[in-house]
Amino acid sequence: MDADPVFKALADPARRALLDSLRLRGGQTLSELMQGHAMSRQALTKHLDILEAANLVVSERRGRERLHHLNPVPIQEIADRWIGRFQAGPLRALADLKKSLEDQDDDH
Repeated sequence: MDADPVFKALADPARRALLDSLRLRGGQTLSELMQGHAMSRQALTKHLDILEAANLVVSERRGRERLHHLNPVPIQEIADRWIGRFQAGPLRALADLKKSLEDQDDDH
């Protein structure tokens, strides 16, 4: 997975706000998304294009409308790759501490 487009898309607060809107209610049209965000139709379309290029948003045509949905998979892949690696050490340390404390209780 090339994470660069995802990180670049997530770097902008307006795009994160759009993702939050789609997380709360998927399947929104461009007009519906415009109601919750103070930006022009052109700016919103540009942001959606960047989010789609990063595979964070997928859209479907329904008649004349285009519905937008959040795709959380790229975010989960980043979490698994980056955050998961950093959690392994602290979790191992906590497990070792727990075992050590339990062993001390067994000795008394």
